[in-house]
Amino acid sequence: MSDSAQEPKVIRTPLTDDVIADLRAGDQCLISGEIIGARDAAHQLLFEMIQRGEPLPFDLSGTIIYYVGPTPTRPGAVIGSAGPTTSSRMDAFTPALLERGLKGMIGKGQRSEVVKEAIIEHRAVYFAAPGGLGAVLASKIVSSDMIFAEHLGPEAIRRMVVDAMPVVVVNDIHGGDAYIGGRERYMQDAEKTGDFG
Repeated sequence: MSDSAQEPKVIRTPLTDDVIADLRAGDQCLISGEIIGARDAAHQLLFEMIQRGEPLPFDLSGTIIYYVGPTPTRPGAVIGSAGPTTSSRMDAFTPALLERGLKGMIGKGQRSEVVKEAIIEHRAVYFAAPGGLGAVLASKIVSSDMIFAEHLGPEAIRRMVVDAMPVVVVNDIHGGDAYIGGRERYMQDAEKTGDFG
């Protein structure tokens, strides 16, 4: 993992292979540009469309999907609270999206081994957004428009523009995993000091 004192890497969408190749598990990043907001129900719809051979409602090439279902938008606000949802809920659908050009995902929690292998195979990246900070993350979203499946309400697919959204690289194309690496470092430090909390 990277030194936490390093300056965050500034990333603009769409993601390119060169940018992805430079990312390592543990890197802190600030993402700006257009991303897609979609979670469980929307992923199932997209997966079913792929299975039927139908065109998707947006181009996946270079896209980042944020696993989010925002709360209702208050008057004068761009979006409601917009914290990440648990990424494993999308694991069954993710490889099919990666095959079609998806390059980045933002959520919380670990991914399955199948997803981690697909990330490496299709040269993508999985970021974690800080949980419990939905209002802060919402403040980084400068525009939000529903583009598909409006009947899903909070789970509708949205096109969003973000400005310096803070995330951390969890899974990279080099096989790095920030969650595993963090646990290993904790155990090594604990063994040295004899302090296991």
